[in-house]
Amino acid sequence: MTDFASRRTVMVDTQVRPSDVTKFPIIEAMLSVPREDFVPTAKREAAYMGENLPLGGARVLLEPRTLAKMLDAVDISNDELVLDVGCGFGYSSAVIAHMAEAVVCVEDDESMAGEAQDVLSGAGIDNVIIHQGPLNEGAPQHGPYDVLMIQGGVAQVPDALLAQLKDGGRAACIFMDGALGEVRIGYKMDGKVTWRMAFNAGAPVLAGFEKHGAFQL
Repeated sequence: MTDFASRRTVMVDTQVRPSDVTKFPIIEAMLSVPREDFVPTAKREAAYMGENLPLGGARVLLEPRTLAKMLDAVDISNDELVLDVGCGFGYSSAVIAHMAEAVVCVEDDESMAGEAQDVLSGAGIDNVIIHQGPLNEGAPQHGPYDVLMIQGGVAQVPDALLAQLKDGGRAACIFMDGALGEVRIGYKMDGKVTWRMAFNAGAPVLAGFEKHGAFQL
């Protein structure tokens, strides 16, 4: 029988801590949440590998290092509401739930959303709301949000999502340019979001987050 608890410890000790992520809430959450429960059954043995885990189509579960460093950068506190876009089977939302007051998870895949709800409920995580719908539309009815996280690559972030972020809120997104990507942290002040580069990472661009170029004849 696989010792997943030991694998979680190794994941944190070899992938998370060496990436300068030392905040206790992040470490505690990643040690506590059984990552193997939030992936397809056939992928359980690969749940703790140090790279993005394919979930089907263009969807991935972000590698532990990337998720941990994004969480470190946005510095979620326990009185904040987080919008987690593209949560897949719910792992990222389960981790964030340990830090935030509540999480609204947006998932457009009906099967993934259903499984995420089942696993989160089974784990006793009751501060996550699963909202099924287009990822690029978010969940405005539950906002505004203190933090926005997108669990996949983007070429651009739709204004409709950024509008759901509170003034003073933060966003963490993996901006992709071809095969190269970087995580940028956005800060919303006076209705506008300014971005700064945080670290390099990559993920497939999510549907609805592609770059829309200017019209040309």
